[in-house]
Amino acid sequence: MATLPPETILPTASAAPLADVAPEVLAEALVALHGKAAALALLARLAPEPVEIGGELGAVIARAAPWQRKLVAQTIEDCSAMLDSGLAALGTLTRRGQDTSAPALVLWREFHAARAAMTSVLAA
Repeated sequence: MATLPPETILPTASAAPLADVAPEVLAEALVALHGKAAALALLARLAPEPVEIGGELGAVIARAAPWQRKLVAQTIEDCSAMLDSGLAALGTLTRRGQDTSAPALVLWREFHAARAAMTSVLAA
């Protein structure tokens, strides 16, 4: 467990571009991220989750400390990159006529774990 507050742990080089992350921008990015996750859920043969980014989650993001918003923004960027490359690979499998359910389910679990970590940062 770290003994320093999270704001001192963040690397300064990567934190600089995320310094002015507005809650509205994060909410829009989460909507886009969950759109990709819905496409992944279909490939994994899962029902897409209903997502309501506004309301309570929007208020939680608005109340979050700047370091929390930075970590959430970085997580969204990382998950988006992960889903982009994963969906491209799964698209190749689909075009080849191969079953995508097992690899898509693995990618879904990775996304789900990252999203759970992101929401726990907001709850801190």
